[in-house]
Parts: sequence; structure tokens; C-alpha cells
Amino acid sequence: MKQSGTGFDIAGKKAEFAQIQEKMASPGFWDNQEAAQGVVSRLSALKASIEPVEELIRETRDLAELFELAVESDPDELAQLENDLAGLIKRCEQAELAGLLSGPNDSKNCFFSIHAGAGGTESCDWVSMLLRMYTRYFDRNKFQYGELDITPGEEAGIRSITLRVSGPFAYGKLSCETGVHRLVRISPFDANKRRHTTFAAVDCLPEVEEDIDIEINEDDLKIDFYRAGGAGGQHVNKTSSAVRILHKPTGIVVQCQNERSQHKNRASAMKVLKARLYMLEQQKRDAEVARQYDAKGEIAWGNQIRSYVLQPYQLVKDHRTDFETGNVDAVLDGEIEEFIEADLRHRAKGGANVRGKTGGQKKEAQ
Repeated sequence: MKQSGTGFDIAGKKAEFAQIQEKMASPGFWDNQEAAQGVVSRLSALKASIEPVEELIRETRDLAELFELAVESDPDELAQLENDLAGLIKRCEQAELAGLLSGPNDSKNCFFSIHAGAGGTESCDWVSMLLRMYTRYFDRNKFQYGELDITPGEEAGIRSITLRVSGPFAYGKLSCETGVHRLVRISPFDANKRRHTTFAAVDCLPEVEEDIDIEINEDDLKIDFYRAGGAGGQHVNKTSSAVRILHKPTGIVVQCQNERSQHKNRASAMKVLKARLYMLEQQKRDAEVARQYDAKGEIAWGNQIRSYVLQPYQLVKDHRTDFETGNVDAVLDGEIEEFIEADLRHRAKGGANVRGKTGGQKKEAQ
């Protein structure tokens, strides 16, 4: 079974599943625990995508046979079978979405960052609001997440934050959020209660395996150690455990301060650096990946992928897909699955507009 337009090749996935099982049975597989965990995660992702499709195939065949019998001998049963068919169609749509997550990195864990843009204190507060929205979404989807680095705002909120997020198809789903997010509201920091527009950028990188072919020359690195900032704790501001790494050839800077150990922070920072270098290599080979990765552009006017308008009306609109909803409170409480699904379908159609209305006013989020 191959789903048209989604790239979901169940035969190919089953073949890969069998290959991974054979690899796991080979001697020495568990010698490298970190690499082995990556393989196990891929196996789990394949299983999660294969089993629902196989079950749907069986149920479709069974339902077709029941329809034939009901038409011939029990017409009263047709109404119930039609209800069963409606439920089956809905589950097929969900399986189709899983098929859209078929990219080479979609099943991987990821590094997820939010950065304040134009707007000063207002934009730092917007980062805090987005962080709350995404962590609610992570909790709802049972994603595990941990803070790698955070820079507080000068007066309030957060200037930037980087999380490691793990879970089924974490990168595939969260990559849909990459770009500039725009907020329009009455600012709580403005004594005159004027309406303000502010911006924040979301970035998402796949966590790459240790054995991936990315060479990093130690001579190309400038590594600084410093005391971690932020809230208190026994290890914070006590030792120079935080790590900042500059990759001189590319100018990429990564940092990590969440662990007590300088060694662990360095290892985490190197993982993020490796992920960023991997994406640069992907950009060179794949113009489409480059387009998606660089889509956020400047964190300011004209580059937003989504607008969240709280005043003078309430509307959240994705400018890539035209998907919108008037239920702003639900979105800011983490209900963003419909936006992610709309973008996945948008990608599968090669960028064609996907229009969907979920209520609320149909005014443009200008």
C-alpha cells in the first residue's frame, strides 16, 4: 500500500523495520549505548507508523465484506456500517498525516529555540508566552523536553531559550513552527494602553546521530567557559560550568548551561553545533530544505509565518496555509495541532494554499 501524495510506502517501511531488527540482533550492537538508542528510536517510529496502517487495511477489507453481506441479506445493518465507515475514514486521515512525516529527519528528536525580535521588553514577554504555548503542546503530546540554554530579558520575559525535545516525530511536527511569529495586542508594559506589534522567531534542528559524517576540527573551535546565569540553585553562579562554543569557519555560536558538569554542558553544546552544521550541509544539497530553514528571515515586519491578533479583534492566522481560528485562548494554551497538520498538507501539495476555517472572524491578520 502506497498512499498517493504522501510518500507513505508501507512495503519500504516494513523492509527498513526488518533491517533494523537484524542490525539490533548483531553482536556488539549495544556497545555504543547512545548510537543504539538512536536506532531503537527509529524502530519505534517505524512501528508507530506501520501498525496503524496495517490495522486500517484489515478493517477496510472486513468492512467491505460486511457491506456486501448487508446489501444481500440485512439492509437494516447498513446504517451502522455507514457509521463505522465514517470512523474508519477519520482514522485513515490520521494515518495519512503520519505518512506526511516521511522525511529523513522527521522521526528524530530536535533542538527547539525561541528568540525575541523587534519589540524590546514586549518581544521578551512574547517569547515567554510562546514558551508556555509550546510546553503545553509538548505535555499534551507526551513529548519530553529539557532546557539547554536560556537568556532572560533585561526587564521581563526571555530573550532566548533552547530546549531539547524528544518524542515520536518531534522534529517532523515542530519543524512546521519554524519562522517568525507576530503578536498584536494592548501592551501590559505601556501605561497609555496602546496597541503594540512584536515578533519572535522559532527555530528547530534535528538531533543528529553521533556517527553522522560531520567533521569538526578542534582548531576551528573557540570554547569559553563562564558562570551560568538565571535562577539560583547550588550549581548556578558557583562554578564556570556553562559553555559557549564558536565555530570560526561558519560563525555559528552555541551555548549550554543547564547541567552542573562543564563536561556535560560541552557535550550538549557540541550536539547542537553538530546539528547546525548538519543543516548547513543539507542546505547545500537541498534547496527546499534551505528555503524552509531560512524562511524566518529577519525577526520583524514582512517575514512572519503566523499572526496572533488579540486587539482589535481575535484571530490567529498562518500566512503560509491561510489556516485561521478565532479561538486565540485555545491556541495560546497549546492547541496548535491543526496548524501543524495544515502545514504538513501544504508541504505535501508543493506549497499550494490550504484553506481551512475553524470559526472566528475571517478578517485578515494584517
